[in-house]
Formats: sequence, C-alpha cells, structure tokens
Amino acid sequence: MTSESVQPVSGPNRRAVVAAVGAAGLTVALTACGSGDKASDSSTEQGAGGGGATNSEGGSSAGAGAGGAALAKTADIPEGSGKIFKDEKVVVSQPAAGDFKAFSTICTHQNCPMVDLKDDIISCTCHGSQFSVLDGSVKKGPAVKPLEAKQVTVNGDSITLA
Repeated sequence: MTSESVQPVSGPNRRAVVAAVGAAGLTVALTACGSGDKASDSSTEQGAGGGGATNSEGGSSAGAGAGGAALAKTADIPEGSGKIFKDEKVVVSQPAAGDFKAFSTICTHQNCPMVDLKDDIISCTCHGSQFSVLDGSVKKGPAVKPLEAKQVTVNGDSITLA
C-alpha cells in the first residue's frame, strides 16, 4: 500500500474575489445608466411641468407643425407641473396656464433615463441630479447642463411632439 499525502484544495485568492466583486458592480452601474424601461407605463403624471410650446389662443409656440401623434390633451397636464411620457422619453409641463413646454427625460450627467417626477422636479436615480420641468434648469448636481428642450405644438386641446 502506498501512502499519498492529501493536499488541501485552496479557494480563490483575495485578489480574484475583489476583482469579481468590482466587475459585478461595474456591470450593474453600466446597466442602470444605459437601459430604458420599456416594460413600464408610457406616461407618468406627477406634480410639475416643462416645455416648448403654448396653445394657439395665446403665448408662443416653440414647435412648428404637427409632425407626430398626439401625446396628451391639454387638460392632462397640470399647471405648475407635468407628465412624463416614458416611451417618448419626454416630459411635458405647463409652467403657466396655456403655456406648454417639453424636455428630454434623459439626464445630462450620464444619460440615465429619468421617471421620478415630484412637484416641478424630475430626479435622476443614477446619481441624484435634479431638474426643473418648468424650464429644464439644473436644480441639483452632479449634472451641470440643463435638460434638452423638445418642441411640442398645441392644436385645440391636443398636445403633439413636433
């Protein structure tokens, strides 16, 4: 009979474990910043608004023509607030009665989609940036650029993304 010496099997070393955890964290962060939420509702209404056009009865119109399908009725957009349209990646707001504006819901910091609207502030869950949906301005960083304005037109009681 021969006697073999039994060697204990060693597990992964510390360097391998730390590298694996770091790679997993990076994957999660990149996925959160780069994907849209297609499974959710196409619009979310909250308490604030933002824009690019006014109705035909007064004010200015930032959109020229009615190029797309109707997004909403003017009555669906609360004054001083807005409504998010997830599929179109736009938020439409009404800063003052009859004045409608629209902005991209893509954060200008790291291009994360934003769907959290409270009062007149839309927030990015990736890094905490906050924007006014009434004028697109940055209210809290790390973002430094305002939201991209989109053009909407109002024809009667229908709001259309130009």
